[in-house]
Amino acid sequence: MLVELASTPVAAGLFFLYIKDKYEKEPWKMLFLGVLFGLYTAAVVYALGSFLEERFPHEETPFYTAFFSSAGVEEAVKFLFLFFLIWGNRNFNEPLDGIVYGVFVSLGFAWAENVIYVTHPILGGYETALERALLSVPGHGLFGVRMGYYFALGKYRNRKRYLPLAFFSPYLAHALYNYFLLKREPVFWLFFSVLEVRLWGFGLKRIKELQNCSPFREKVSKES
Repeated sequence: MLVELASTPVAAGLFFLYIKDKYEKEPWKMLFLGVLFGLYTAAVVYALGSFLEERFPHEETPFYTAFFSSAGVEEAVKFLFLFFLIWGNRNFNEPLDGIVYGVFVSLGFAWAENVIYVTHPILGGYETALERALLSVPGHGLFGVRMGYYFALGKYRNRKRYLPLAFFSPYLAHALYNYFLLKREPVFWLFFSVLEVRLWGFGLKRIKELQNCSPFREKVSKES
């Protein structure tokens, strides 16, 4: 039951993006690879995190955890996996595909992470499943939107300068997201609420923006 609870918000996020990709659906094989790359990302993040902890012992403060050991490592690895998945792939043939694949990779990672946390003998349970369904999984999806959006700008505006933003934008959002949650003080909950609203606003706006940029939009409109 806990595995199903850990998987449900991930499936909901994937389905939402699949519906939003309404002008030219991505091949099932590529979508599967996106989730699979996200699962691989989780394994690499775990291995890299263990290596860095062993080589560079440190105290786990909220700042260090948020900005380095979680957001820093996770977004860097996700960026690399997403780049190798789509940058030269012929299926990356409209701007919204950047967001679609960015979210599929991010939610693949979130799926693995969620199952680990929710089924943990000490940290897991139904309360953890609910908390992560409301906060962690949507957070990873929204970070994936930011990463994919700047990947799309990098490719379709032919400006490689957007690629650094494909890492730094989700990294900063992720770091602040975690930091505000880890502080667990009323004022930081206020900051978190503002950040959450801005992340959703940015995400929904950019999905709509790239939908409207689709080269397949006119063709689909004529057929319908």
